[in-house]
Amino acid sequence: MTGIERMTPEEIERTIGITTTVPVEAIFAAGLRPLDLNNIFITSGIASQLVEEAEQSGFPRNSCSWNKGLYSTARRLGLKRIAAVVQGDCANTHALAEMLRADSLEIVSFAFPYSPADSVLLELSLNRFAAALGTTRQEAEDWKPPLDRARSLAHRMDELNWRENRATGAEQHLWTISCSDFFGDPERYHQLAAERIAECEARAPDEHFIRLGLLGVPPICDGFFELLESHGARVVFNEVPRQFAMPHPTRSLVEQYSRYTYPYDIFHRLADIREQLPLRRVQGVIHYVQSFCFRQVQDAIVRRALLPLPILTLECDRPGPPDMRTQTRIEAFLEMLRA
Repeated sequence: MTGIERMTPEEIERTIGITTTVPVEAIFAAGLRPLDLNNIFITSGIASQLVEEAEQSGFPRNSCSWNKGLYSTARRLGLKRIAAVVQGDCANTHALAEMLRADSLEIVSFAFPYSPADSVLLELSLNRFAAALGTTRQEAEDWKPPLDRARSLAHRMDELNWRENRATGAEQHLWTISCSDFFGDPERYHQLAAERIAECEARAPDEHFIRLGLLGVPPICDGFFELLESHGARVVFNEVPRQFAMPHPTRSLVEQYSRYTYPYDIFHRLADIREQLPLRRVQGVIHYVQSFCFRQVQDAIVRRALLPLPILTLECDRPGPPDMRTQTRIEAFLEMLRA
């Protein structure tokens, strides 16, 4: 079955939708269940329909389909509260939050500072976010160790992907990107991830593929990782989902969310990218850019920074399989790398 069913009143009361990775420790500390709307939207089986529903509600055609999907997903689920990142994610999240607020949803905002070095402002944001949820930062800090244990399984899956060549790009993507909400249940996440890791560890390593890096927001198109693998290529560095899993050991939430690169400027991200690409023996990079996203402008900076590594920039607008032009460009890029 496909689709999104409205939650029960009990589920609605204890669930808060999130628009991207937020300090999820504070949500669990408040006794709430986080739900990443991105993951529900893109796996719903009706993603294109959800985009159309948002357009019928007033979203313009020339705006980000991810935002439109988040809006319709929240509406269909019947959610009452949304945690929205209003600085450090999408420039259109402000308008998304306002549309949801106009529909009587409560918006709990979180703002990353422009610079990760601004620990004072980040600490202030963490304190305000926890207070808005009805908890404290210290109670949120208490959730860091158990969530770090769950994240360690995402790190292991990442290692099985790039170091041991036993996990596919799609598997690495699923278990790292799901660290945004841990399926709303860290214990369930831990159990399911451990089972999949055991499956991967039992496989023989497969080293006969082109090693790719994937930069930028997660692709909105269906079957992206499977398409690459069908042409003998595998993503072994998936920039943003890896960051969702908080890959660096840290002692506090301030340190953790300072080292998390995605919300900050492109140069902070590039420092991590430059370190990981040679470590993972990446042969070529795909830079995915979402249509109507301000991050498209950063493509020029990325290209200059990573020369002479081959880079393919891909842009998609709406959900669905990659069109023939995109498939042809991917095939040509992989043939160039083989040559």
